[in-house]
Amino acid sequence: MNSRPTPFDELDRKIITALMANARTSFAEIGAEVGLSSTAVKRRVDRLRETGVITGFTATVKPSALGWRTEAYVEVYCEGAAPPRRLAEVVRNHPEITAAMTVTGGADALLHVRARDVEHFEEVLERIRAEPFIRKTISVMVLSHLIPDSPEAGASQPAPGDAADVRLFGHERSNPA
Repeated sequence: MNSRPTPFDELDRKIITALMANARTSFAEIGAEVGLSSTAVKRRVDRLRETGVITGFTATVKPSALGWRTEAYVEVYCEGAAPPRRLAEVVRNHPEITAAMTVTGGADALLHVRARDVEHFEEVLERIRAEPFIRKTISVMVLSHLIPDSPEAGASQPAPGDAADVRLFGHERSNPA
């Protein structure tokens, strides 16, 4: 098994920075910015995708436009030692959970939950609490985003039951170059 790190240079870093700022930027525009041809930029982007450095291209959507008007972080405390794979199973059963991670400290996991309204959030919280190994939860409602352009302020999926029911995460990017 090859454990050598993937070659990654300053030009790759500049290309990634440009794509993170606007994934719809053409290869020609990025090339002009970093001093490469559009073909050379495309080859580098293809290599970065093949090696897993770039994992996809995503649209950032205003959550309220998709029906997500309520947002909270939920600390989850488990009985005994709940394995991360069991927590991951629970998370996959709740489309309202937009991010989840195991954490250090008192809680076993931290969930980012989006819901239509407070009543919907309460219903989601009750479903989470109904899991047999969940001992307790502590919720913190989000009032506003201090960094509105951060990924946390965006959404990767529409509200459950939304007629569009289209996942925006992971869509391929077409390059206008």
